Amino acid sequence: MHFSSKLLEQAVEEFGKLPGVGKKTALRLVLHLLKQSKEDVNRFSQAFTMLKEHIKYCRHCFNISDTDTCEICQSPKRDRTTICVVEDTRDVMAIENTNQYQGVYHVLGGLISPMDGIGPADLRIDGLIERVKQGDIKEVILALSATMEGDTTIFYLYRKLQEFSIEVSTIARGIAFGGELEYVDEITLGRSIMTRVPYERKVG
Repeated sequence: MHFSSKLLEQAVEEFGKLPGVGKKTALRLVLHLLKQSKEDVNRFSQAFTMLKEHIKYCRHCFNISDTDTCEICQSPKRDRTTICVVEDTRDVMAIENTNQYQGVYHVLGGLISPMDGIGPADLRIDGLIERVKQGDIKEVILALSATMEGDTTIFYLYRKLQEFSIEVSTIARGIAFGGELEYVDEITLGRSIMTRVPYERKVG
């Protein structure tokens, strides 16, 4: 792709680094921004600068938050005896949109993937185990994507949680294998949460 400006080329390259954004889409976004006022562009860039500089991760569940403890963990209406384990913040948002779950969360920050060099030590698994040890936890729901990496992580977590007197369950598989939670419609995801099954029943 030929550029008439080095500055334009650099901006397109930066946008092109975003997931799912190709060179043509990046160019369209940059040209759109060029048409905006200087104030609008400054607000746009400042939003990301502020995000990077001031964003926090909840000290309890590791969800993205503006404060040390996220709104979900702060809420007195949430059931703290139930923890829903998810891969990242996108999954928290997807489950919250169903309005079917009233417990709290634990964000792992990824999935076990030996091919990508991601092992258990790279995830927030120790934090989950500590929460189970310290709290009055009755159930841990493993709400991870129906992928090879998701199933590997579920099996590993189940083995780690077996020593505790708690119920370990997984969401019902109304979700096709290979599907990621953020792309599942709210009705299917909500039903999967509500009709979760004990994990040992699935491996037995």
